[in-house]
Parts: sequence; structure tokens; C-alpha cells
Amino acid sequence: MGSVCNGFLLVAAVVWVVVSSGGAQAQLSPAFYATTCPNLQGVIRSVMTQAVGRDPRMGASILRLFFHDCFVNGCDASVLLDDTPTMIGEKNAMGNANSLRGYEVIDAIKSRVEAACRSTVSCADILALAARDAVTLLGGPSWTVPLGRRDARTASMAAANANLPPASDSIGNLVARFASKGLSLRDLTALSGAHTVGAARCSSFRPHVYRDANVDPGFAMFRRRICPASGGDSNLSPLDPTSPNRFDVSYYRDLMARRGLLHSDQELFNGGPADNLVRLYSSNGGAFNRDFAAAMVKMGNIGPLTGSAGEIRLNCRRAN
Repeated sequence: MGSVCNGFLLVAAVVWVVVSSGGAQAQLSPAFYATTCPNLQGVIRSVMTQAVGRDPRMGASILRLFFHDCFVNGCDASVLLDDTPTMIGEKNAMGNANSLRGYEVIDAIKSRVEAACRSTVSCADILALAARDAVTLLGGPSWTVPLGRRDARTASMAAANANLPPASDSIGNLVARFASKGLSLRDLTALSGAHTVGAARCSSFRPHVYRDANVDPGFAMFRRRICPASGGDSNLSPLDPTSPNRFDVSYYRDLMARRGLLHSDQELFNGGPADNLVRLYSSNGGAFNRDFAAAMVKMGNIGPLTGSAGEIRLNCRRAN
């Protein structure tokens, strides 16, 4: 099934992105650390290779961590901040509590990076690079990551609750949420393909397999065995049972068979505006790879802190 997606896709040897920070124009560049931390990408790749080798699902978890960071006040590593007596951060927001994982992998990367290049590389850039490596290590495309983000000093549970799309979202809500971040319907549909890897908790997919009509009956029955009508909220089911640890197009084929695990997944193929893109990606892994890589670059450029804004955290879990 995954043969159409096996090759790595390199999107643009060099990507320059103009972003706005505090009214001043700043640029993210793939060469940002070329002289200050030349071995950065090799260090990150090494730690990610070990982490995904131990637990393939960790690739999906790091990818999700990046998404949940960028959708809340931009790609500023705010999702990594622990709560403090004066700040309730994002880790225990509705879409994150008992769900996000991989913090210790980012900690391990940060420790290695600090040993090599003290006070130089932001946690936000580490997360962006780790997410790219997560995808390639699971057999998906690669892309050039623009760098130069800085880290937020604070985080907000309220902002996370307001911005992260819940599994109950309709296609209309999803389109609006992504549009508010500068992401198109094509970006939404391609980025949702990240659900070709990873797993979801019973509490996230229970309403879909028990109440929605647009579900394959046999698929729903099997998922109900994993997820009882009450209790078992933390029981896990793969988002893509065909190849849960392989970054391929089977997620879209599942949608066309009405086997999307989440309500929000199946909304992408339910007589709505994304149907044709789902059909395209289900049969054209090259198109999916291209669009996913391009959308990841766009998402990575949502509201970064640059220049003198923010800081370079020494510990990703707390402000300096």
C-alpha cells in the first residue's frame, strides 16, 4: 500500500519566508544556524532515529506536538512550557491533557543541542526539525525547514482551548480554523494526512463510532470493542489501521471506505469541499507528498517570534 509514498520528496533547496514580528520584517532561513550550530540537523536526526526506533508511534506524537504548538499563538514552543504558579499553560488544555506526548524526546534533543551549541538554538526550531524527521523516519516526504524562530516566555491554556480543533469539528469549522491561520482547504486536507500514523484515545472517537451515520458498520463494531460506551477513555486505536506506523496514503483510502476514526477525519470525505482532494491523494502518493511537505512549511511559518522577540530557552519546559 505504501509503495507510492516510499520516496523522499525534497521541496525547494532553499526556502525564504518573510514573516512579521512586532511590526518589523524578519526572515526565516534554512541556513540560519549554518555557522553558529552547523551540526544541528545531524544531532536532531540522531535522537529522533533512536526515539522512533524504540517506539514508532513517537513519530506521530512529535508531529502532533508541532501542530499543537503552531496552532496556538504561532510556532513558538509555548506548548512545551510547564505550568507555573503564575501561568496555566497549554499542556493541560482540552486537546492536550493526557494526550500529547513526546516532551521527553524534545528534552533529550535540547540537551544534546545545548552541549554542542550553547544558548543558540530555540526549542521552536528544534520542534520544527524534529517533526520533519518524524515524517521521514516513518517513510514520508522530507522538506527544507526554514529556521530562526525564537521561544515564547509564556503560554495560555485559554488560547489552546480556543484554537485547537476538536475531534467533533465539522468541515466548515475546520476550513474556518485553518483559514484563520493562513492555511487553505488543500493545506487542511494534506495536513490531515498526518493521521496516517499514530493513535487516538477512545474518548476522542467514541461519539463517531456510536452515533454518526457515515461510518462503515463493520468498522464501527470493531472499534466499539476497543471503546465501550462508557469507561475505557484512554484505550487506544490506530488512526490508520491499515499501516499505523507507515506514512502513506491509506488514511485517504480509509476515508473513502467510511473508516475514518474521528468525526473530523470523516468530515473530509462526506459530500463536502475536500472530497476531490481525498480522492486525489488516495491514488496519487506523489501529490500527497508534495502538498503535505508544502503545507508543513506554511504551518511552520505561522506567527514565529524572530529577531529580538522572545528568547532562546535553555530548558524547553521553562522560561529562562
